[in-house]
Amino acid sequence: MMPPGMDPKKMQQMMKQMGIQSEEVGAKRVTIETEDAKIVVDEPQVVKITVQGQVSFQISGKVRKESAISEDDVKMVAEQAGVGEAEARKALEDAGGDIAEAIMKLKEGKG
Repeated sequence: MMPPGMDPKKMQQMMKQMGIQSEEVGAKRVTIETEDAKIVVDEPQVVKITVQGQVSFQISGKVRKESAISEDDVKMVAEQAGVGEAEARKALEDAGGDIAEAIMKLKEGKG
């Protein structure tokens, strides 16, 4: 964040003198995968910052979280509920990745 009243060109010059380089990256979407979920940034503004050879990225935008659904979970739900994999995946997505909830909802729908 730039100090109030600071000229952007002066700020850029100061950063360059300190060995800091920054450039905008034209990204459509940023996805960060963790063990149990995906963090998705839609309409991101991404800035690549290089300081003494170390590269980092600053990301801002519309953030949402998605549950990571494994193929094993899809197969288990499909088998337990007696449905196809596409239907099992949809149920898992609707249940936020909760296997038991997905199976129960699928079985309720059959009865």
